[in-house]
Amino acid sequence: MTPPTKSELRAALLQARRAVPPELRAAEAEALCGWLPGLVGPGQTVCAYVPVGSEPGSIALLDRLLELGSRVLLPVARNGADGVPLPLQWAEYQPGTLRSADFGLREPAPPYLPAETVNQAAMILVPALAVDRSGARLGRGAGFYDRTLGAARAETKLVAVVRDDELLDELPAEPHDIRMTHAVTPTGGVVLLAR
Repeated sequence: MTPPTKSELRAALLQARRAVPPELRAAEAEALCGWLPGLVGPGQTVCAYVPVGSEPGSIALLDRLLELGSRVLLPVARNGADGVPLPLQWAEYQPGTLRSADFGLREPAPPYLPAETVNQAAMILVPALAVDRSGARLGRGAGFYDRTLGAARAETKLVAVVRDDELLDELPAEPHDIRMTHAVTPTGGVVLLAR
């Protein structure tokens, strides 16, 4: 039997996410907030994201990072003139200031920080459709994070934020894919991945 392609996996995972009841999504988002103190300390920079649609996470998670004393940066996604995704820029998160942006995302207002700002992060929370135990991450396929994470320091925690059933034994991976160091799930908590 042929293993599923990345496109087939994406479609199946997105369909499963859409089937999750809103109450369960909210409970999982709250549970994710509880794992943050073990991942980051006061004064550290965290690159995070604003969840879209059925993605795990919440604005409350961003607020919790601020309460823990972290500097929180959020991505600004843009395509180049040729339509190819550029490395993510970053902007400081301030509660209540998010605005609609390209690709159906919400992002902070300017000023925008250059892509290299990612090298200031102690931890990067990375959206994922799934991650496997070796750190291979399945994103949505645009490549924004693969173009960005290579600029992170070697000691930076790269944390895929997924639902419990999205931490898999194995995913297809390409040589250019940046591997995650950790996963965080609502009930499984923080999982160290064998990178």
